[in-house]
Amino acid sequence: MYNKNKIDPSDVINISDIPTQEHYSSKSIERVAKALEKGGHTVKLIEANMHAIDEMHDFMPKVMDGERPGLVFNMAYGLQGHNRYTHVPALLEMLGVPYLGSGPEAHAIVQDKVMTKIVLQRNHIPTPRFWVFSNHTDEFDDMVFPVIVKPTSESTSMGMKVVDDWGDLRSAVKEEIEKYHQDALVEQFIPGREFAVGLLGNADSVEVLPIVEIDLQGDPDKIQTTSDKIETPLNKICPAKLTEEQVEEMKRLCIVSYKKLGIHDFCRVDFRMDKDGHMYILELNSMASLGSTSSFVHAAKTAGYTYESLINKLLDVAVIRYFGESPTYSPQMDAAENTRSQPLRIAARSYLRSHLRTCIDLLHEICKINTSIRNIENINRMGAILSKRLIHLGFSEYIHRQFDIGDIRYFTNHEGETNDVLLISHLDTPYAARDFVQFREDKAKLFGSGIAESKGGISVMLSALQALRFSKKLKKIKCGILLTTDDSLGGQYAKPLIESYSKNTKYVIGLKWGALDGGIITSASGRDEFKINISNIAESANPTISELIPTVCKKIISINKLSKKDNVIRIVSIDGKTSYGNSPDHTSISLYTTFKNKTDANNIERQIKTILKKQEKMKLDIEISKGVRRDPYSESTNSKKLFTIFQEMADRLEIKIKPNHRSMSSDISHVSQNIPSLEGLGPLGGEFRSPNEYILKASLIDRSLLLALTINKCAHEGT
Repeated sequence: MYNKNKIDPSDVINISDIPTQEHYSSKSIERVAKALEKGGHTVKLIEANMHAIDEMHDFMPKVMDGERPGLVFNMAYGLQGHNRYTHVPALLEMLGVPYLGSGPEAHAIVQDKVMTKIVLQRNHIPTPRFWVFSNHTDEFDDMVFPVIVKPTSESTSMGMKVVDDWGDLRSAVKEEIEKYHQDALVEQFIPGREFAVGLLGNADSVEVLPIVEIDLQGDPDKIQTTSDKIETPLNKICPAKLTEEQVEEMKRLCIVSYKKLGIHDFCRVDFRMDKDGHMYILELNSMASLGSTSSFVHAAKTAGYTYESLINKLLDVAVIRYFGESPTYSPQMDAAENTRSQPLRIAARSYLRSHLRTCIDLLHEICKINTSIRNIENINRMGAILSKRLIHLGFSEYIHRQFDIGDIRYFTNHEGETNDVLLISHLDTPYAARDFVQFREDKAKLFGSGIAESKGGISVMLSALQALRFSKKLKKIKCGILLTTDDSLGGQYAKPLIESYSKNTKYVIGLKWGALDGGIITSASGRDEFKINISNIAESANPTISELIPTVCKKIISINKLSKKDNVIRIVSIDGKTSYGNSPDHTSISLYTTFKNKTDANNIERQIKTILKKQEKMKLDIEISKGVRRDPYSESTNSKKLFTIFQEMADRLEIKIKPNHRSMSSDISHVSQNIPSLEGLGPLGGEFRSPNEYILKASLIDRSLLLALTINKCAHEGT
């Protein structure tokens, strides 16, 4: 968890106080994430703002449901207000989420330099004398110059200034109070040498890292301001040139202060040593910087840690504190410096994380195109965009030219006829121009017409293939891709092609959206569509208003009563008109039925026709036309076999999946049950075929990773 360099108004309810000046760069955050992934952990970057709870709720394992617990690697310094270090830990405490680092009570004391010094003094730990100014006019009779002025509750050397007389002191204090909206700490300045000491661990197992000396270049009066640290950082000497006795005393003081202040997991302690060798603790930083140039990381590397092993060690320390045991972490994970030589799950996740924006940009590009079933030009334009990307990945293309619909495209990355895996998606969407919704993005979701039905899955597929190529796995996989263009028509044109290509494939995977609970589609209902026109046949010479509409409504109610749990009937639209006179009156009804097998479908159709043709007092002319039929997709032994492979990969990645039944089938229904197949491997989403159709942004990485590992596993299954 992290915070950005400035507050976005959408991150908070109100901007009410001075924002934090501390944050990690995006490169540092990414580096920590990659280090944790290299340690075998599943990682999600969550910004510490008002949306963090929702993101954690979707991502973190639920211990009450029997899952292994997760942990927050906290890198968030807070957004605004006082005691900012405490905000995220307090939130996590409330939610029952384990996290790295100290609790809110320790952060509250340590971030307040005055409270820190009081605790140190009460425990006979040497620290410079100090005075607290609430106003620049405050008077103290025992002031001894030189002194250093600093805010009471800021870090990274913010606002520090050394002064030698009352005039400069009052000016400095006034400036500090006005700038930081808090009291000013005035501390006796200790000329001499400066040190930073990193600590790692808890209870009786605290590791003191090699002591770092800040090279003051022979100037005992020199200090390091915030701008110095950023623009002209001083050199670090590690291990510091100290006697054995001095080293041991400094370690002792660090451990005592660490424990007395109640700090957890890690910390940095800052010292000054005067010319006589007397040591003084200036402050403790309970969120020591993990930036690559920080003194904490510098000391860890001197101690023999790599950056990756240090980050995973920090995680281990927190895990042991919470659960009493460390997760599995192998030192051999540090051996491979080349990302491509790492295990696939690590190399692929690293690639996918760093290319998430590219994935979203592609979605933006293709979601701008209205690929309505009747917009053949746009369907072919989108097909051409995807063709360029797949050819770049080493695929060759075969186009099945169509005239009534867009061109169906087949891609393969090998010369043989047999595929290890066939991926199926579609380019068309059912939206007319008046219903089309443009792409838009918010914190957690991506919206757009077709983004769940097909376009999100296509983006996931491309990301998975790119990750496999990056990891040097793609050339070893015989992969076919079929992009159809008549999903909105039930796949009637694509059916023979799907049957032909799938019969030479070991595994078939559909790329429609996944359910929000991680669902993968293992079965789906079939669907029949009907259009019914009913007119009355007037026999009387006397003009009248007929009873056609009430009669039709009774029939609709009777039809609706046929609907059951597994065989649903939905009335889509009713349009009726009657008039005074002898001209025929008319109603038009659209409805669809869903069914688990063809026998049920035929029974439902027969019952509907029986109700419609039932004799009424008035004579009716009834016309029934049957539209699109989509066959059901039934769960089979072979589909269970493929789900088992996905489950194995998901468990390894700590990604939640579960088998789902969907009320509407897809092109996967045209695949023989003799071939293992599954649907719903696109990103998690919902509200398909509506203006609010969406996918979860965070699921793009997880589903791409799951797909990549499963494709690789399927290619080598049984070999």
